[in-house]
Amino acid sequence: MGKILVALDGSKNSIRGLGKAIEIAKADKSKIVGVNVVELPLSYFITRPKMEIKNNMAKKAKKIIEDAKKKCNSAGIDFESKIIPGGDIGYDIVKYAKKQKVNTIVIGARGLNPIKEMFLGSVSNYVLHKSKIPVLIVK
Repeated sequence: MGKILVALDGSKNSIRGLGKAIEIAKADKSKIVGVNVVELPLSYFITRPKMEIKNNMAKKAKKIIEDAKKKCNSAGIDFESKIIPGGDIGYDIVKYAKKQKVNTIVIGARGLNPIKEMFLGSVSNYVLHKSKIPVLIVK
């Protein structure tokens, strides 16, 4: 496969997605590209100072990426990562996957936002329909 992009947000489904990507990567000696898109809700800007928000989000994103890196390293899988400051998570994932010429996108069926998720998560639904790259959705 070459490169597998895994969308990482710290949710249970994204962690399961990473596990599935590791299985696939082991079988065909692929590299995993872990991506975390940092979305800042408008309410954060109203209630907290901008620098505090930026630092908190960066810490969370780094922790998620670091945990994924440890799992890949222990499985003997090459891992690279990208934290993308964005506003539209699905769009940013599809754009980055295309730019990096990945072969597959692995994404959890639902992420951390329970309000946006009715049946299939809004981000995974967007990625599934807008990507020209094969998408594996993990529950």
